[in-house]
Amino acid sequence: MIVDVHTHGPTHKDKVPPSEMKTYSGWHSGPPVNTTNSWADYENGMEAADVAVVFNIHVPDTNRFVGTPDDKDRINDSIYEFTQAHPHRIGFFSVDPNRHDWIEEFDRCVALGMKGMKLGANYQRFDPLGREALRLYARAEKHNLPIVFHTGTSPVREAPLLYSHPTVTDEVAMRFPDLKIVMAHIGHPWVWDTVAVIRKHPNVYADVSAIYTRPWQLYQGLIFASEWGTMHKLLFGSDFPVTTPAYAMERLRAVNDILEGTKLPRVSLEQIENIIHADALGLLGLEDPRKKK
Repeated sequence: MIVDVHTHGPTHKDKVPPSEMKTYSGWHSGPPVNTTNSWADYENGMEAADVAVVFNIHVPDTNRFVGTPDDKDRINDSIYEFTQAHPHRIGFFSVDPNRHDWIEEFDRCVALGMKGMKLGANYQRFDPLGREALRLYARAEKHNLPIVFHTGTSPVREAPLLYSHPTVTDEVAMRFPDLKIVMAHIGHPWVWDTVAVIRKHPNVYADVSAIYTRPWQLYQGLIFASEWGTMHKLLFGSDFPVTTPAYAMERLRAVNDILEGTKLPRVSLEQIENIIHADALGLLGLEDPRKKK
């Protein structure tokens, strides 16, 4: 079974009107990414994944991250509605601890049956070790809700890099040892720091989403994880719509292609398959949603 732990939900239920279509060129060195997509676009792009975690996040800059202005207060509802119609997708919600009503929204999403959270302190611009953030982590730990944290750099000028550095996750994990955490993107470009954190904490993992768009860094990160015995702490993720699961698997399996003609050590292709087929649901305490059909 292939579980994609890192996908961004569709912005529109039906076909995206041309006037609402948005693209962004800063995510990687490839072509611009369509950041607006329909339910059908999502399912077509995600065909290679059996199960996927789906989320969006509350951010101040709604023009950059959501489809239409009306989406900004319906992010969690739209994810819930989508996953109700697509039982093989697992809905995660997001709250902004800067907002006065985050506890009410947290409790509402838990009551709906949403299974985890996505947070991006750099994009949401909250102090990841501030009072309200710590209250939020404690609440997630109490409810056994895993959190996917955006970890690593960003091309968005207003997003503080300090808020998404892997050492922040180390501090969170020390304070909340039972909280299950996924560090997105192996914290690129700070992959070494991320490997150090997932090695240290039993309930902290990293996903490989998007890093495979940079072949040399992917190779370095996986070699480092292998040398430090943490390949089993890496989970598969695509970062859809930035890339698709099919493309992610293709690039992961091609990790050694850049080494042709060198004596550099190779990444174990068996370990690559273990990442692609990782038991992410079991590790994160999530049920297989297909069993409820």
